[in-house]
Amino acid sequence: MKATIYDIAREAGVSIATVSKVMNDKGKISAARRNQILSIMQRLQYQPSAIASALTGKHTYTLGLLIPDIANPFFAEVARAVEDRGHQFGYCVIICSTDNKDERIERYMTVLKQKQVDGIIIGTGLENHAMLEELRSIIPIVVIGREVTPLDVPTVVADDYRGGRLAAEHLLALGHVRMAVLAESLLISSSRDRLRGFQDAIEDAGYALPDDSIIACGHVLEDSKARVVKLLRGGNRPSGLFCFNDLLAVGALQAAKESNVHVPSELSVVSFDNTILASVTNPPLTSIAQPMNQLGEAAVDLLLRQFEHGDLVHQRVSLRTELIVRQSTDAAHPLKLL
Repeated sequence: MKATIYDIAREAGVSIATVSKVMNDKGKISAARRNQILSIMQRLQYQPSAIASALTGKHTYTLGLLIPDIANPFFAEVARAVEDRGHQFGYCVIICSTDNKDERIERYMTVLKQKQVDGIIIGTGLENHAMLEELRSIIPIVVIGREVTPLDVPTVVADDYRGGRLAAEHLLALGHVRMAVLAESLLISSSRDRLRGFQDAIEDAGYALPDDSIIACGHVLEDSKARVVKLLRGGNRPSGLFCFNDLLAVGALQAAKESNVHVPSELSVVSFDNTILASVTNPPLTSIAQPMNQLGEAAVDLLLRQFEHGDLVHQRVSLRTELIVRQSTDAAHPLKLL
């Protein structure tokens, strides 16, 4: 027989009203008591009726998560953090992989609204701000990993500008002055901030990053590989390369191998994200680490605060990035310097 709310209350030694408050994330209940009740719900495999909750205007205990590509380890790790944090509070997560395409985003948003999810975390590129404005008028949202500057929405980001500076400062300290950037779409605020930090550090050191050294490519490995092969076989080959995520950096390593360019003695590579990929490549990647678990957890926490307090004034959480040095970077060869 399926467990009921009465079974949960009896097992926990509390009233039905207290269990209901825990289920709806309301009331002044201690963390210990709340965790006890959630643990009992999990042990008894209690499953509140999502349909009944929706019809009465209560929580369905589901969240939506929109990300560009679940195959990218960064988004996979963020998604896992969102799932784990949601699970702590009794929420399930519906993950939607959008490829940063507005038509897919719109279709998924329609489905999530039909499912009457309690809130949506948006970690995908979205150029249709009118769509986002309409969505936030009917459901709590949090944007993660990027800014949506025209709108006043709760946002969780890593310090991309600092990450870009750290990458440039590391390469400069190794003697690299001829550098290039392998970027994701510069329509995305995180890419622009990484580029700005990288350029500012180079300019502060008295150098410049030529426009033709800024290479925008798609988010798939094959695209980055093709772009870097072309770069390495050109007439002004860089000695240092900054890739805007680990997946692009793996493509760059493959391109270097195919072009008989040794990493790091002939080409130093710095990536961004510091996913599992960074530590298993050959050579392991020097990478700018994002706090992926904290990004996911903070996004869920902002949603829960909206459930409790209603619409939040603009809140922006910025998390620290740091440089992790591995074997893909080395001192520039004197003959490679200008």
